[in-house]
Amino acid sequence: MQIFEACGNTDIEGVDSTNACYGGTAALFNCVNWVESASWDGRYGLVVCTDSAVYAEGPARPTGGAAAIALLIGPDAPITFESKLRGSHMAHAYDFYKPNLASEYPVVDGKLSQTCYLMALDSCYKYFCHKFEKFEGKQFSVNDAEYFVFHSPYNKLVQKSFARLLFNDFVRNASSVDEAAKEKLAPFAALTGDESYQSRDLEKASQQVAKPLYDTKVQPTTLIPKQVGNMYTASIYAAFVSLIHNKHNTLNDKRVILFSYGSGLTATMFSLRLREGQKPFSLSNIASIMNIEKKLKSRHEIQPEKFVETLKLMEHRYGAKDFVTSKDYSLLAPGTYYLTEVDTMYRRFYSKKPKDASCENGTVENGH
Repeated sequence: MQIFEACGNTDIEGVDSTNACYGGTAALFNCVNWVESASWDGRYGLVVCTDSAVYAEGPARPTGGAAAIALLIGPDAPITFESKLRGSHMAHAYDFYKPNLASEYPVVDGKLSQTCYLMALDSCYKYFCHKFEKFEGKQFSVNDAEYFVFHSPYNKLVQKSFARLLFNDFVRNASSVDEAAKEKLAPFAALTGDESYQSRDLEKASQQVAKPLYDTKVQPTTLIPKQVGNMYTASIYAAFVSLIHNKHNTLNDKRVILFSYGSGLTATMFSLRLREGQKPFSLSNIASIMNIEKKLKSRHEIQPEKFVETLKLMEHRYGAKDFVTSKDYSLLAPGTYYLTEVDTMYRRFYSKKPKDASCENGTVENGH
């Protein structure tokens, strides 16, 4: 908030939304609802989805990542919500949670977590299809959207998820499933829901059937999640950013379906409609400013031993007080805010690495 205060702006509404990996989506919906409501006063809304996904020693640790993604919400945007096309699912599950407040590491039931994810996906897709048919007057299938974006803890789950949608289309006798695919999926038609989640044969067959569509409708969204790892609240939007980066020249009038999931659990499937738009808020300019290729290349490679050492320091300082951080900020990008101190009263203090880029009349070089 110090950034806003320094500019004399304290007339701010909205607070943190925290709900596992779904928190960013909850904040986004709140912001969009505000802009669409009678309460909106003409200002932009800002959503920042950020997380650091770290795990205790073990097989999950290499899947972790960190990211921050900001979304500007306002009128005449090139990315618009099809607000009535939304299906949600909530349930009570101990699939991934943090019961120890003295530790940043989660307790994860890996098998249950995957099953919960796929169950929520099925439920959201069912409600989404029902609403599409209600408002559009026709059956929905995966062919009715150009791209699908998933919350991405790891890419194999994304592959399973899209294959699951195609299996749902098969069960619903939707147009996206041709005769050859029906023949391959027919042996699994009588499975119960629980049986289908545990069937490795169904998983394999559905992914084989879905692969051609996966390559065109999902693969372009996987760049950043594959390169960075799990980003919790930022994960789904990193996948969406990947799509804009890869396909911004061909997204005009395209529908994109997103599936957001947070353990515990909360999930929503929702629809966006894209158009090129006008600069500075055109898709091509957004892609240019994000400059994903440069950001990925600017990362620094370190040895695993150094990574483990850094996590041990984080463990020691998590929830701690009365310490000063390292003065070495050489690896940080110019303009980055960083923690300098936590005092005896747990108050946190930050500084900002000087920027190389010039700023004239309040406008930085990228045109904003």
